[in-house]
Amino acid sequence: MLRLLSSSKSKPTSVSSCSTLYTYLTAREYSIQLCNSTNSPARHPQITPNPFNPSGFPPNQSNFTKSVQSPNGFRFLHQFSHKSQFYTHQISVNQVFLCGYSLKWRNVGKFNGNGIEFLRFGGLRSFCSESDRESMNYDVVIVGAGPAGLSAAIRLKQLCREKDVDLSVCVVEKGPEVGSHILSGNVFEPRALDELLPQWKQEGAPIDVPVSSDKFWLLTKGRAISLPSPFDNRGNYVISLSQLVRWLGEKAEELGVEIYPGFAASEILYDANDKVIGVATNDMGIAKDGSRRDNFQRGVELKGRITLLGEGCRGSLSEKIMKKYNLREKVQGQHQTYALGIKEVWEIDASKHEPGFVLHTLGWPLDNKTYGGSFLYHMKDRQVSIGLVVALNYHNPFLNPYEEFQKLKHHPAIKPLLEGATVLQYGARTLNEGGFQSIPDPVFPGGAIIGCSAGFLNVPKIKGTHTAMKSGMLAAEAAFDVLHEGLNMETYWNNLKNSWIWEELYRARNYRPAFEYGLFPGLALSALEHYVVKGRFPLTLKHGKPDNEATEEAHSYSPIQYPKPDGIVSFDVPTSLYRSNTNHEHDQPAHLRLRDHNIPEHVNLPKYAGPESRYCPARVYEYVADDDGQLKLQINAQNCLHCKACDIKDPKQNIEWTVPEGGGGPGYSVM
Repeated sequence: MLRLLSSSKSKPTSVSSCSTLYTYLTAREYSIQLCNSTNSPARHPQITPNPFNPSGFPPNQSNFTKSVQSPNGFRFLHQFSHKSQFYTHQISVNQVFLCGYSLKWRNVGKFNGNGIEFLRFGGLRSFCSESDRESMNYDVVIVGAGPAGLSAAIRLKQLCREKDVDLSVCVVEKGPEVGSHILSGNVFEPRALDELLPQWKQEGAPIDVPVSSDKFWLLTKGRAISLPSPFDNRGNYVISLSQLVRWLGEKAEELGVEIYPGFAASEILYDANDKVIGVATNDMGIAKDGSRRDNFQRGVELKGRITLLGEGCRGSLSEKIMKKYNLREKVQGQHQTYALGIKEVWEIDASKHEPGFVLHTLGWPLDNKTYGGSFLYHMKDRQVSIGLVVALNYHNPFLNPYEEFQKLKHHPAIKPLLEGATVLQYGARTLNEGGFQSIPDPVFPGGAIIGCSAGFLNVPKIKGTHTAMKSGMLAAEAAFDVLHEGLNMETYWNNLKNSWIWEELYRARNYRPAFEYGLFPGLALSALEHYVVKGRFPLTLKHGKPDNEATEEAHSYSPIQYPKPDGIVSFDVPTSLYRSNTNHEHDQPAHLRLRDHNIPEHVNLPKYAGPESRYCPARVYEYVADDDGQLKLQINAQNCLHCKACDIKDPKQNIEWTVPEGGGGPGYSVM
């Protein structure tokens, strides 16, 4: 990120270009030819990289200044200061014209003792007309600043330092800041982090609470029956994954990775040979009717010699890539199966808080044919994570995962903990449960799929962060070998199959499909697999129907009457949504698209009683009466938590989840 400083005596100036555009760019040194309209020398600005961390504040480091002379005579002044503060301010700069290049500015700046301070995010990009996109070239482009994407970026830069090679790496993230779209349980296994950053404890990673006890209950409506815990969480930690990801973002930036939060990758770029050559971000400032608003911005092409997709579960670009190149069929992989996780973070009374206490449950409030369970983790600072995970292959179209979660909190073994406490945050996200059987070939021409986009969650452990991180590291090593040694990206796939990820997922492969037969047969089979066979069962069980096909017609079931929320431990959806900090620009095209606008009223409503109004945990989908009294589907896209449940569970796969404007969506901080 670069700062352009004006003299304290000079008048405010403005950038002349085809339109006012704003974007994150890079903190790299460039020779920039500035000239005015008469081609006379322009005022020489000082241009300064400013290494912000993902939270928006400069890192804690001592002040220093480095002066570099560019080939055209302009002086680049590199200043780093932890005391810098920046405020939103409309910038206006006069009589500065760009010859052949376009600088993109953001509405951020401040007045200081030396004049007006301007922020420019990034580097130099080729000038283009308004109808064309600009492009930025990198060695490696990574989509998604999650555990997999950031681990890949860090590992790439580590290898660059070890081999004395300079590779440019950028990470594009649709959330407004790193970590804001990250949600997980999370009991964290540090195995991959130990390999990536062995000194993480000394370097201040937000991993403070070791697991102190581990319990497993079978819930009935009124009882909690203790069972032997199948989880071995010794050496693991209770954390906030959104906070850990922010820290990983800081580590990546310290190594020279360029991270662009607030920009949604919406399109894969291909060359003439159908090889992936990068991604494009979506246009911003488009109104609902398709017209361009005053703040319209054309999307940017981020081109990379290698592209890594780490979008998380059900990544929209990853799904397109898997279909285009038949990556699942290539290795005879089964379809992916999913679950929806709904979570709250509470602050409870100190007398009830047990840091490191971990509880998992099965059974109530779900019926015996629906796979799922709850978790309750005691974090630091009197905070408790509580959530319910519901497998999306459930049959009953009247089942409402959000309402099931509200019921859970009223269980007599759980409610006393929450009484008198305060909800801090709410959110929801889908997770992969297909495991070993559903892993696609993750390599495509020009790149690879990493993390939960490929589906490396270990279901019996209920953990996927460590495997996502390791997959990112392996992909980074393969990408480095491609760019530096001239090898093939297939080494990622080969190394993945020879890694501890493969061994771990293979041993856990029969746990999830065992529950296709119901709760108690599933418990028996999984216990046999875990305690007796220990993952060496000679057969590999198959998954049942895809989640959307598992939904049965409404005439076979009776509507479920859920209790009204009490406002103490259970809440209505609008109240919960407020706690998710979800926000989207209202005047934009809906990012939730119907392939056929007739299916909701002619299929989903009469056959399945409109299940989209129940499986969505944010009330995005509602059936409302029109002027003639006919029920029509209304999509409240601004409510969307980006959980992707609709993209998975819609019976006819009629809903397509696409990225909204960059920066929209939830704003998680402790999830």
